[in-house]
Amino acid sequence: MIHCSNITKSYGNLQVLKGVSLHIQPSEIVSVVGASGAGKSTLLHILGTLDNADSGEVTINGTLVNKLKDKKLAEFRNKNIGFVFQFHHLLPEFNALENVCIPAFIAKTSKKEAEKRATELLEMLGLQSRLTHKPNELSGGEQQRVAVARALINNPAVVFADEPSGNLDSTTANDLHKLFFTLRDQFKQTFVIITHNEELANMADRKLVMRDGNII
Repeated sequence: MIHCSNITKSYGNLQVLKGVSLHIQPSEIVSVVGASGAGKSTLLHILGTLDNADSGEVTINGTLVNKLKDKKLAEFRNKNIGFVFQFHHLLPEFNALENVCIPAFIAKTSKKEAEKRATELLEMLGLQSRLTHKPNELSGGEQQRVAVARALINNPAVVFADEPSGNLDSTTANDLHKLFFTLRDQFKQTFVIITHNEELANMADRKLVMRDGNII
């Protein structure tokens, strides 16, 4: 599903990634842990096509993504990759249903089909009574579940999550962690999760530890 070889990345004189190589299987849940500054988020951004490596190659679902031009890369990202961040990044002027539909609209899915899929996802995530609520009317856990539904709307092959439970209380965080495994079992997606939460990290099929820009 995901294969990267010899990924390097520097910002000025600071070398953040020092030749990272890894292979992640389809439907695998992989956690990435390590101290702040180890290079975890930089690696996730490169794997998720949000940033470019200085050298090395990244292949996702059979596509060599670092060779794609901007327009093709944006299309690939929209259709194949979902993101869940520590901060949900929901648009405040739109309700839950509308926020979830946005990636589908970008993919030129019809309004009727997008809203049907978004409603199904939100209902599955226990938000059937929150479809028309705006972000400021939702709890932190509800907002993050809306963000998860948004990440899943286009049936992506892989979901990247960067500290997804970092702003949640322990009970809500635990519910979110269990949800990832339920979603994997139901939709067969691959999850790559950066976390400082040891419980979540240890639940994963595989835990990768980063130190000083390398996987150890």
